[in-house]
Amino acid sequence: MTLVELYSKEECHLCDEAKAVIERVQKHIQFKLREIKLTPGDPYFEEYKEMFPVVHINKVQVFKYRVSENMLKIKLQQVASETRAPDDPEAPSVDRKR
Repeated sequence: MTLVELYSKEECHLCDEAKAVIERVQKHIQFKLREIKLTPGDPYFEEYKEMFPVVHINKVQVFKYRVSENMLKIKLQQVASETRAPDDPEAPSVDRKR
């Protein structure tokens, strides 16, 4: 299953907005959401402190500052199509006429 990680911090309105967007998308596309609230002293806090919120999909950073609902949907669909095996029964079938 696809993993979406939201790196956020306390009292961050952009983080709250990003979480709301992610949760809206989650109603339509299945994925696991993990929110990591960082505080000063955490290993990633110093790296991300000027970029909150930061969003990763399957450990790859895809957003910082703001999350676009449409772009999140597109990125999740891309990840799903990349990870779907060719013989997966859930994969869309292609009708090839010869």
